[in-house]
Amino acid sequence: MSRIRVLIADDEPLMLAGIQAVLESAPDLEIVAVAEDGAAAVAAAGRGPVDVALLDVRMPLLGGLDAVDAIRAAAPGVAIVMLTSFGDEPSVLRALRLGASGYVLKTCTPEELLRAVRAAHAGDAYLSPPVARQVIGLIGPAGAAGAERRRAAGDRLARLNPRETDVLRLVAEGLSNADIGARLRMSEPSVKTYVSRVLTKLDCANRVQAAMLFRTSAGE
Repeated sequence: MSRIRVLIADDEPLMLAGIQAVLESAPDLEIVAVAEDGAAAVAAAGRGPVDVALLDVRMPLLGGLDAVDAIRAAAPGVAIVMLTSFGDEPSVLRALRLGASGYVLKTCTPEELLRAVRAAHAGDAYLSPPVARQVIGLIGPAGAAGAERRRAAGDRLARLNPRETDVLRLVAEGLSNADIGARLRMSEPSVKTYVSRVLTKLDCANRVQAAMLFRTSAGE
């Protein structure tokens, strides 16, 4: 089985070395590029081939969040995981809205970092638990503004057929494609096709955005 090709971008030498050590310990991962700023990360992603880009949020020349947009334009097939010391609200929401597949705190365990990379490559999404709780809190409707967000989200979800809605509901619960297939008695390739249709119909860049939309419509 081919290995997952990873690009790492972080301007802190010690952190960069630590991330490299963790990834190099996994037999299914391969580091194909290392960058110390956002501009170099975008260039490396464009040269490819890269499957997953691990980007620090705060980097010189071009910040990680701006690099997300540039990488998605230069290499649309690259899944992006943000890695940061801070789970500040604006950064989290902007990263997810730009299409990042994950947001991991640098205080995470090596196992969590590997899980995030593998999830992104599989088309899933991963948020560090503290970030996931924060996101759920941020999208919780409140007052008239919340009602409008809920209505708008409901209008978008109305584009889905019942089976697509079932799949999205499980995506919002955080299940992987394999788990969704087991729950709905579908093959994993079929689930992947349904997820792709859902993202297209809802105009969402990834599973995190779709899950946020579903939770907003449900008033969670």
